Amino acid sequence: MTAHQNGTISIEVSEFLLNCFVRSPSWKFWLSLPLSLLFLLAMGANGVLLVTIRLEVSLHEPMYYLLSILSLLDMVLCLTVIPKVLVIFWFDIKSINFYACFLQMYIMNCFLGMESCTFMVMAYDRYVAICHPLRYSSIITDQFVAKAAIFILARNVLLTMFIPILSSRLHYCGKNIIENCICANLSVSKLSCDNIALNRIYQLIVAWTLLGSDLILIFLSYTFILRAVLRLKAKGAAAKALNTCGSHFILILFFSTILLVFVFTHIAKKKVSPDIPILLNVLHHVIPAALNPIVYGVRTQEIKVGIRKLLRRVGESSN
Repeated sequence: MTAHQNGTISIEVSEFLLNCFVRSPSWKFWLSLPLSLLFLLAMGANGVLLVTIRLEVSLHEPMYYLLSILSLLDMVLCLTVIPKVLVIFWFDIKSINFYACFLQMYIMNCFLGMESCTFMVMAYDRYVAICHPLRYSSIITDQFVAKAAIFILARNVLLTMFIPILSSRLHYCGKNIIENCICANLSVSKLSCDNIALNRIYQLIVAWTLLGSDLILIFLSYTFILRAVLRLKAKGAAAKALNTCGSHFILILFFSTILLVFVFTHIAKKKVSPDIPILLNVLHHVIPAALNPIVYGVRTQEIKVGIRKLLRRVGESSN
């Protein structure tokens, strides 16, 4: 129990209740099957991709190492969010420990930023491949990938750690029902009895600094790529060059489209059901994760060959 300056006494919160889709309870039933299938697809497809890149020597190249990082991030984001959402849908177990909630908040913010940063590095990789093909092997090396991985980790670990720290230091006096399926920062912090202006401002600054700068750099990379492609004179050269960027561009569209729709529905929350942003937030943690390895697997010949070899090995070992 805690006494506040105004003389009121309140009970400190030890756990939260994730109360999602309050206005549309039937959504839980209809969403549980497709969400569980998407989760299994995301974990299975990314697992196969990681094993294929690990075992196939021809895929031990910087581009595929970056793809491995993306797959790992996708799997962690999925495991952080989707199992708990499915437990709520199937068994109506809404409770989440106070510290587990802030850990989930940190992982979501940190790994989303890491994913965005990985897309930015992959865009730079494609820019060098198209605009400076003769220098590609000297610029995009294993050492470059190692430095990029350290930068991705350090930038996001350090900048996002204050989001859960600021939220966890607030006083939660009695109210513990989060109107969300996940421990989103603002959904949690608005339950506190303190002023949350600093939380809102810091969340906004971090979002625009990380995701905003990454999207600007990705846009610039593709502007230079498109300009270089349009200058190509050889027959079929432009189509071949664009094809090498196609998979990456599709992944960025998956990632940014759902994110932008979520942002706009959140801004226009008076005109749309409050459950729509919650649904989009959940889907953003599973749809890109499920589709990323499939897009690369279907569109990249080397990965297709590697997966076939892996399946043959599995078939031979089981006989």
